[in-house]
Amino acid sequence: MSGRLDGRVAVVTGAANGIGRVYAQRLAAEGAAVAVLDVADGAAAVGDIHAAGAKGASFLVDITDAGQVSRSVTEVEAALGPVDILVNNAGIYPNQPMDGMSFDDWRRVFAINVDSMFLTTQAFTPRMKERGWGRVVNMTSNAIALVIPGFTHYVASKMAVVGFTRGLATELADFGITVNAIGPSLVRTATTEAGPAAFFDVVPQMQAIKRVQVPADLAGTLAFLASDDAAFITGQTVYVDGGLVRAG
Repeated sequence: MSGRLDGRVAVVTGAANGIGRVYAQRLAAEGAAVAVLDVADGAAAVGDIHAAGAKGASFLVDITDAGQVSRSVTEVEAALGPVDILVNNAGIYPNQPMDGMSFDDWRRVFAINVDSMFLTTQAFTPRMKERGWGRVVNMTSNAIALVIPGFTHYVASKMAVVGFTRGLATELADFGITVNAIGPSLVRTATTEAGPAAFFDVVPQMQAIKRVQVPADLAGTLAFLASDDAAFITGQTVYVDGGLVRAG
């Protein structure tokens, strides 16, 4: 790899498995030290980070809990140093029609998909502002451009991520911090494979590139947005979805 993130410290939420684990590995391969924040054991992800030749550490953190997020800043800095790159990757996507959805169900999706980004960003960006450099990358979804029954709460939360990204980019630009979002298609992970199998037949046929997306398809875009190469890009949502979203 190019080593374009040499000397940087990154935090990736939800990085114990799935897309987040691949993100952590790619950032490490680019030279960054990587902190894994997850409610699950991140030992395997840290093993990937070390195998890539970088420093890594895992922290058990409920990112919907303000106190735990605040404490994680001190813990990450003690282990790896001040954070330069924040990847807000953690998210959930339960398939649930509105008719059978409780308010608690609705609030849980927003707590993990949106509120957690507020908490982590507010916690980790002050040190970026002090040093005049930072990258925040948020995960949204191409589902915001589609009509998918049973995902109203998910689509609404991911639209909120786009708005959060645009607003935050305005607020942090003067401090040398960029804020962007990545919108994938349906990505094959252990979690998505536990859902409706038909999605893997239908969704790729809507894409220009007619194959199922895998986490590695997203890693290069993340590495680019986290680097100096993307210094003049902010407030944008980049759809990395095989061309499913091809307009607007």
